Amino acid sequence: MDRPSKIAPPAPASEHFAELAASAAKIGCMSFGGPAAQIALMHRTFVEEKKWIDEARYLHALNYCMLLPGPEAQQLATYVGWLLHGVKGGIVAGALFVLPGAIVVFALSWLYAAHGEAPLVESAFYGVRAAVLAFIIEALNRIARRALKRRSDFLIAIAAFVALTLFSLPFPLIILAAALVGVFHAKDVGLGASKTPRPLFAKTLATAVVWAGIWATPVIAAFAVLGQDHVVTRVGVFFSKLALVTFGGAYALLAWLREQAVETEGWLSAAQMIDGLGLAETTPGPLVLVNQFVGFMAGYQTEGGGFFVATLAALMASWCTFAPSFLWIFAGAPYAERLRADPRATGALSAITAAVLGVIASLAFWFAVHVLFRETATAILPWGADLTIPEMTSFDPVATLIAAAAGVALIRYHANAILVVAGALIAGIAISAF
Repeated sequence: MDRPSKIAPPAPASEHFAELAASAAKIGCMSFGGPAAQIALMHRTFVEEKKWIDEARYLHALNYCMLLPGPEAQQLATYVGWLLHGVKGGIVAGALFVLPGAIVVFALSWLYAAHGEAPLVESAFYGVRAAVLAFIIEALNRIARRALKRRSDFLIAIAAFVALTLFSLPFPLIILAAALVGVFHAKDVGLGASKTPRPLFAKTLATAVVWAGIWATPVIAAFAVLGQDHVVTRVGVFFSKLALVTFGGAYALLAWLREQAVETEGWLSAAQMIDGLGLAETTPGPLVLVNQFVGFMAGYQTEGGGFFVATLAALMASWCTFAPSFLWIFAGAPYAERLRADPRATGALSAITAAVLGVIASLAFWFAVHVLFRETATAILPWGADLTIPEMTSFDPVATLIAAAAGVALIRYHANAILVVAGALIAGIAISAF
């Protein structure tokens, strides 16, 4: 399985595996600013500086990764590593892209769990929470420019927002419905069919079985040793489900993560969820490292938990978030050329992107209610769905001002994400002091 796919171009003679590993680790340490910034950094490294692959091949890989559930930036790093050095290249590039940030998030999760209620820490996160709302609005603005090209895109985005916010429909159902709309709409586009030879099904099946087994092994082990009701097992099952349905990138994932981890499982509070996203925004690596924070807090705060259980739960959350990416790439990349040229796949991706905009808008609404107001209530809608609404008398003008300032810095001036979060953190401490 260590040999590259036949459709992958051979690695240049001057290319060395150690150099790929060093470059992937460097990207992992420098990849601040979310998926867009990370994809741009990989482009500069792999295409412009190293010239390992050309522009067309890089965009081809990116388009395929955008079709997949899970963290597209890590999948893109894995794809490029696979092109250059087969399976071993994909493993090293994908793992080293994640590892530096995972180590940092783990350390910060422990400090947060142990000292998060200290006055200074709470004051700092008061400002960070407001900045997180600005990050989500900035992502909403960025995706809207890419996604809303036709009238049907607007309608899909609005429908997704209403379905999730007002009707509490399941996230996977919304994405599936959008994909089906895109497939039927694509029939009218008239794109040509792909002429790429179909890869061997037996080889694809064997690869899928092997990597599915690798993905499932820790979850099965936890089930056998700890039992199905243990928090570590539940975290593994939860994030494995999440890995299968979270199309559309990190912010789309957060919508379902927030609903399930906060409201259904009760592993952490709404404020802690926002704080975890703030930690993930300010550290290198994929934004979905927030999953590791959620896993840590679930283990730390469960009855009979603590640091050891939290560590196991954090490791399980990270494994079940990132291991599936290797399955999607190694089993699916040989089909990527066919998918990219297939009008139905193109139509599905376009519709999913529009639906993701509505999902992120729903997430922005939820964050705004919890950040800009000190108290919230739950309204029962006539059709039985729950809607979180603010207590208007608890409006927080200071948090609103910090969020507005962060939003202007990000959207109008394209400020560095780390500087924006640092400014919000300092503002939170200063406001508390006065």
